Amino acid sequence: MAFRFSKQFDAETAKVRLDFYLTLSEKDRRRFAAREAKRLGRGGVPYIADLLGYSYRTVERGLTELSELSDDPD
Repeated sequence: MAFRFSKQFDAETAKVRLDFYLTLSEKDRRRFAAREAKRLGRGGVPYIADLLGYSYRTVERGLTELSELSDDPD
């Protein structure tokens, strides 16, 4: 049985996320996509990748980048 992701954004929320995403640099786009996927939990990576037109691997790369960021804001 295939897993079906159920936390999809409504049309307005998806548009707001996509519009914001388009204002970011490439590095920030990866990190934004990763943060959104992580926030959504299981199934978030493929959902966000499809929503933003990214490959799953790119979102996963963003997750790696986020995990390597320093916790120190300075």
